[in-house]
Amino acid sequence: MTDILLIQPPIRDFYLTAKRTIPYGLTCIAAALRAAGFSTELFDSLATSKSRIIDLPGELAYLKEYYPKPDVSPFALFHHFRHFGYSFEHIGKTVRESGAFLVGISSLFTAYSDEAIETARIVKKFHPKCKIVLGGHHPTALPEKVMQYSEVDFVLRGEGEVSMPLLAGSLKFETGNSKLGAIPGIVFRRDDGALHINEPAMMETLDDYPLPAADLVKHSFYKRRKKGSSVIMSSRGCPMKCSYCSVGSSVLKYRRRSVESVLREMENAVTQYHAGFIDFEDENLSLERKWFLKLLYEIKVRFGEADLELRAMNGLFPPSLDEEMIGMMKDAGFKTLNLSLGTTSEDQLKKFQRPDVRKAVESVICIAEKYGLEVVCYIIAGAPGQNADASLSDIRYLGQKGVLAGVSVFYPAPGSPDFELCSELGILPDHFSMMRSSALPLSHTTTRLESATLLRLGRILNFMKSLADQGISVPSPSRFIKDDMTDLHDRREAGRQLLRWFLYDSKIRGVTPDGEVFEHKISTELTKKFTQFVDI
Repeated sequence: MTDILLIQPPIRDFYLTAKRTIPYGLTCIAAALRAAGFSTELFDSLATSKSRIIDLPGELAYLKEYYPKPDVSPFALFHHFRHFGYSFEHIGKTVRESGAFLVGISSLFTAYSDEAIETARIVKKFHPKCKIVLGGHHPTALPEKVMQYSEVDFVLRGEGEVSMPLLAGSLKFETGNSKLGAIPGIVFRRDDGALHINEPAMMETLDDYPLPAADLVKHSFYKRRKKGSSVIMSSRGCPMKCSYCSVGSSVLKYRRRSVESVLREMENAVTQYHAGFIDFEDENLSLERKWFLKLLYEIKVRFGEADLELRAMNGLFPPSLDEEMIGMMKDAGFKTLNLSLGTTSEDQLKKFQRPDVRKAVESVICIAEKYGLEVVCYIIAGAPGQNADASLSDIRYLGQKGVLAGVSVFYPAPGSPDFELCSELGILPDHFSMMRSSALPLSHTTTRLESATLLRLGRILNFMKSLADQGISVPSPSRFIKDDMTDLHDRREAGRQLLRWFLYDSKIRGVTPDGEVFEHKISTELTKKFTQFVDI
């Protein structure tokens, strides 16, 4: 029996990146609950290799024309829609066996809010006496939407480390609604049915809170190259105000932990769980130069023999990086720099409320090459008011640089200025499940067809770059002459053949597992413009 059970729900999507699903937020909340005297367990529905193909939801049926067949070529995007993780039935049985009086369900991303609500339903079915609380970015931004479901008793907005122990204490000692109303971030139904909604809870001083309860993570599942993986957040919030992001627009201010606190967490990850890969999930890891240099120096001194691989997969702000910092990042264990470019369009940068960082990007690329670091550079396409030709220019820009191109299709994030803009323009997707990049959520000044094409052109560009890295020249254009590749079992060679045809007629083709060659639905206007600037 346990007092509180925290749940990371399953996910339904075309793909899942397991190294990004470590339930870090829940381990932070669990640590705070334990410090308050509550026995706490965590059920991570995603900590399993289990997945199954399921029907594409009705609201996503329009995607069939963009992802029509399974594609094993280097230019593939998506096809099968899957349920990743344990079944809802298994979750229900686990909760019933736990006997928990309070169940906390994580609902980080709006696109997966259906899965969080379904988790709440199954929990209530199997364990009707427990109280259910949802937290995360989605209920923080849209508490009224979440509280429409009777299975949800409470929402906690903001940082659960503050509010969850207070809620647990109030429920355990039955102090009533008057005490509940004093809990930061809480949302609940009053006796008259109206909602009581508090402002999001915030940790004032991050070092005052315990380190995450890392023992609750299923480390055997999250291994990477036979070593453990870990996630660390050294800060909360973001001082920038990018229009597409809800973090900088939040009432939660930017705060940073001390270097010593971060090092203690790293020490636990390395010594207790044999972490060889650590991803810093900060919004802006390198923003405070003095602090970051100190952290890098201490990592090298303390963990230099551990052969760590470090990453900042949320992206680094290029102007914050210089040669001294990049050199120390290399020494500390960084092998790849993930850079946030956004766009090269001056007009779109103004809409995004972002500076032009091209000079900084180019400087970082040169320095990274000197230190033998890989660079991945991300652009955003398909935002409201954004032009597809401008995004193609962004891809062309990245094609001229020694980087891998990351093309991210825009999706409306509740709580962000662009979410409100989409609402004002009447272009918000009809369903929350559509608010993900893979769903090509908007068809505005960039159409869905153009967004899908830009995604595939990014894949083609990266394939061409991979050939160059291997000393293989881009193949000469040739006319399409065969409709099967049953004789080609090498994925790279299949890609080279598809590339020959693409450079000839600007049509993007895929290959099914049984060798059938087929055409993807694309904007030939965009692909023709792309092939015009390819250096053959």
